[in-house]
Amino acid sequence: QVQLVESGGGLVQIGASLRLSCEASGRIGRSYAMTWFRQAPGKEREFVATMDWQNGFTDYSDSVKGRFTLSRDIAKPTLYLQMDDLKPEDTAVYYCAAGGVPSRLEIDVRSWGQGTQVTVSP
Repeated sequence: QVQLVESGGGLVQIGASLRLSCEASGRIGRSYAMTWFRQAPGKEREFVATMDWQNGFTDYSDSVKGRFTLSRDIAKPTLYLQMDDLKPEDTAVYYCAAGGVPSRLEIDVRSWGQGTQVTVSP
């Protein structure tokens, strides 16, 4: 019931910044959360960050904490992921997801976006 469209990926050098966007449409609800996952070639998809839309609570994976920051535009609504000091290990397809609660788990996802590629040159 929620449609998600990601944008903002690209090819950058080590230490550069990118801002990813995830625009949502359809029924979202007060208790919905929006989450970023990523998947590198040959690796499992992993949790990046999540936000509770009721109170703005955020949670970040250890690998990105201190470098990535979530923000939101309630009116659109859109979730942003500001990525600073990018490293080669950040290279992956980044997926936006919507769920009923903030979660690090894929089983809590209700809807997925199609993903946007982020490539950081070594």
